Amino acid sequence: MNKPVCMQKDIHPTYNKITVTCACGNSFVTGSTLSEIRVELCSKCHPFYTGTQRLVDTARRVEKFQERADKKSSVSASRKGKKVKKATETAKRTTEKKELETNKTSEK
Repeated sequence: MNKPVCMQKDIHPTYNKITVTCACGNSFVTGSTLSEIRVELCSKCHPFYTGTQRLVDTARRVEKFQERADKKSSVSASRKGKKVKKATETAKRTTEKKELETNKTSEK
């Protein structure tokens, strides 16, 4: 018969009430296994909750993205679609066939 496996004792960390402190100065109490938590943003200063959007543009990322998007749209505007290309190809083929037929009939 197999011997039952016993649970190990005292392996879990203690769960304490701690204070979370934000960079803006706001603090609140929560539960955690850590002794203290420091955060950069909280619900008092986060743009999603406050409604103030602060866009930090590091290394011109937004402008670079806009430039790439503008280039793609300008290139795509100058390109022809598949339907237009197919229509021109079929038109060329039909005119070539007609020319060949007229050449054959004129040779006879």
